[in-house]
Amino acid sequence: MRQALWLLLETLGSLLAIACLLRAYMNRVGIGSRNQIGQFILAVTDWLVRPLRRLVPAGGRLDWASIVAALLVSSVLAFLFVSMFGARQVPSFGAVLLLSLFWLVKWSLWLLTVLVIVQAVLSWVNPYAPIAPTIDALTRPFLAPIRRVVPLIGGVDLSPLVLILGIQVLLTLIQSMVP
Repeated sequence: MRQALWLLLETLGSLLAIACLLRAYMNRVGIGSRNQIGQFILAVTDWLVRPLRRLVPAGGRLDWASIVAALLVSSVLAFLFVSMFGARQVPSFGAVLLLSLFWLVKWSLWLLTVLVIVQAVLSWVNPYAPIAPTIDALTRPFLAPIRRVVPLIGGVDLSPLVLILGIQVLLTLIQSMVP
C-alpha cells in the first residue's frame, strides 16, 4: 500500500516541480505565456508561484519564486519519502535537503531529455507545428554548442543524440554519488 501511495505522490510532486522548473527556465529564455506550453505551465503553477512572488524578490532574468516553489515541492516530497521508507526517526534536515536537490537536478536533466526528443521528432514529423518554435527555443541553448562541433552527417543533425547521451552519462554519475 505504501508503494502505491508513494507512486502517486512522487508522480504528482515531480510533475509539479518540473512544471515550476520549466516556468523558471521559460522565463529565463524569454518565452512568455503567449503559447500553449506557457499557458499550461502558468495555469498549473500559478497557485504556488504567485504567493511566493510576494516573499521572494525577482532577480534579473531568474524567476526565483518558481525555483523556490520547485525546491519546496521537492523538499516536501523528500520529507515524505524519508518518513515513509526511512528509519522510524524524524528525518534530518540535511538529508531531506540533499535528496530534494538531487531530485531537482535529476528531474531537470530528464526534462531536458524529453524536450530534446520532442524537438527531434517534431523536426522530422512536423517542423511547422505550433509548439515547434517554443521547443526549439528551449533546446537551442543546449544544442547550439554541440552543433558547432558535430557537423551534419548526410543532412542529419546528430546533436540531439550527442546531448541525450551526455545527459545519460551525467544522470549515471549523479546516481552513483547518491547512496
